[in-house]
Amino acid sequence: MIYIGVTGWGDHDSLYPNKLPSKDKLKEYAGHFPTVEVDTAFYAIQPKRNAEKWVNDTPDGFQFIVKAYQGMTGHRGEIPFDNLQMMFEAFKDSLKPYIDKNKLAMVLFQFPPWFDCKRENVDYLRKCKQMMGDIPCALEFRHQSWFAAAYRKKTLEFMKAEKWIHSICDEPQSGEGSIPTVLQPTTTDKVLVRFHGRNVYGWQKRNAENWRDVRYLYRYNQQELEEWAVHIEKLADECNQVYLLFNNNSGGDAADNAKEMMNLLNIKYEGLAPTQLDLFNEH
Repeated sequence: MIYIGVTGWGDHDSLYPNKLPSKDKLKEYAGHFPTVEVDTAFYAIQPKRNAEKWVNDTPDGFQFIVKAYQGMTGHRGEIPFDNLQMMFEAFKDSLKPYIDKNKLAMVLFQFPPWFDCKRENVDYLRKCKQMMGDIPCALEFRHQSWFAAAYRKKTLEFMKAEKWIHSICDEPQSGEGSIPTVLQPTTTDKVLVRFHGRNVYGWQKRNAENWRDVRYLYRYNQQELEEWAVHIEKLADECNQVYLLFNNNSGGDAADNAKEMMNLLNIKYEGLAPTQLDLFNEH
């Protein structure tokens, strides 16, 4: 199955024509897409009551991709826990509502641009996987050394051996802080594709005050989406479940591009939540 969604559900105006309050947006979102990324988990380990609300706001079969907390991926120096084990245990405990309702697709470990290919980082990846246990985990790099000619094959073999789900990226090619698109799943069960846009100029402006707004300002055109549709169909032949997340939402383009991809792949989901527009349709 191919699951298509976007990163987060709060900032997609085209989905919420009546300016819904934040607390109702996920219910409406789940009428359009069958999966979403929980980006807030990156900034703080979420209390279980939040996850409980979110799983209750979505229909059976809806799938969450929860981003690993930033302390687990080295994005912040000091961590607000006594040790690594306590941090991982707190994060895993926050996942229980998703797991209990069979709505956890995977946890996404997205490592920073300075997390390069060297032995101590390979050892840390092993440790992460060990501490996460049986919870499915996806791995996304942001340093191109992992896929340099000398290491690409070994990186993919390592991910297969450790059962990391590959988070394949479409992103600007802008030096060592970006990775190429490597269209190879590392498990036969699941693969993740994240569309970050192709704004090379914005990708390089990390120190600018509004760098997040500029970085993901991009709208995929028809030709780019058609090329990706071919790739996705091939990935679907190799994997049971393919997850697509559009992250190019600085200009509000992610949801529109996700809908366009659904049309290109001729996907019509059943069992989505009712939307506000559905209330006026005959049943």
